[in-house]
This record gives sequence, structure tokens and C-alpha cells, in this order.
Amino acid sequence: MNDCLFCKIIAGEIPSKKVYEDELCYAFCDISPLAPTHFLVVPKAHLDSAARITEENAPVVGHIFVVIAKLAGEMGFSDGFRVVTNCGQSAGQTVHHLHFHVLAGKELGSFH
Repeated sequence: MNDCLFCKIIAGEIPSKKVYEDELCYAFCDISPLAPTHFLVVPKAHLDSAARITEENAPVVGHIFVVIAKLAGEMGFSDGFRVVTNCGQSAGQTVHHLHFHVLAGKELGSFH
């Protein structure tokens, strides 16, 4: 997608601080971190949001969660972290490319 910020980051057109990359996904540090560890993991193939996950593209989402678990272990926060995705503008999604925020390194609290 030509005007997608995350597609441009994946393509290297916009600089990012890479955390991880493979053939299916790309992970990079959030530019406005909300926790000591805060990075995004995005599929390389453009997908608007979690509302567009289908049986066909679900394996990529599963792969992303495997990558998140691997990175949590390697980076030393597997004992406590949060994974968040916002779906749609009313939920706070500002970039319409599926992405998962991974946050760790501080007490994150609970939702009630």
C-alpha cells in the first residue's frame, strides 16, 4: 500500500529502530514508548486491522505471537508483558496496518 506508514517502514523508506525481522513480520521500537520496553510487531503483508483477519491470513498472526514469545524470552521479560492491538479509529488505531504493541519493563496494571 503506497501511503501506509508501516509499509514504508518495512520497505526501509522511513527509518526505524529494528528489533526483529523475518520473511513474514517486522518489529521496531515505538517512537513514543509507553513503557521501558515498547515495540511494535507488524505483518509484512498489508492488512488493515484485526477486523480483517481471516482463515487464510491467520497463520501470519499466529507466527507474530510466536515471535513475540521468542523476543520476550531473549529480551528477558517473559515473566510479564502486554500485547495490545487497536482495531478501528474509535479504538485508537491511528495507522491502518495491523500491528501489535508489546509493552514490558514496568507494572502495567489491570483493566476493570
